[in-house]
Amino acid sequence: MLRALTLSGSVRVDSSNSRLANAVGNKLSLSGADVTNIDLLNYPLELFSEDSEAANGEPDAAVMLAQMFAQADIIFIASPEYNGSVSPLLKNTIDWVSRQKSGPYKNATFGIGAASPGKMGGVGGLGHLREILNKLGALVIPLTLGVGSSFNAFTENGEFVEDIIARRADNLVTQLVSIRRN
Repeated sequence: MLRALTLSGSVRVDSSNSRLANAVGNKLSLSGADVTNIDLLNYPLELFSEDSEAANGEPDAAVMLAQMFAQADIIFIASPEYNGSVSPLLKNTIDWVSRQKSGPYKNATFGIGAASPGKMGGVGGLGHLREILNKLGALVIPLTLGVGSSFNAFTENGEFVEDIIARRADNLVTQLVSIRRN
């Protein structure tokens, strides 16, 4: 059975990106994957600093996340767009996890997406996220998932309202699963 992780670069209550991560996680579950939805609130990390790392060692949260990343076959990241890039929370998490020796970015196949109240669906920051992950040795599938008008994009059950977005999410999941199974 494939092991999948989903996470959001936002910890805001009722975050559209958390809803996106959960919706993709549900589709991954339906495809037969064992899915763990990561809430970064449960993995607090101070602002990355080599001085802090030298003085205090590696934070337990970074070690745990790196182990989870290294053991996953699929990782989907829903990234809010902050000033055309990734959120500070997500960047800090990626930086801390990258310091771990477990090779956390080299095993899994990554999918990325964004949700935003604007029409573009937060896709402007996904190029930066792709570049960051690629520099760390991650395999990121070409298809991205942008969800615009995000405040109205999900049903009460967490499913996509628009069929075209649901189909695109299905295609993303199909790509992630087929790469890992072949």
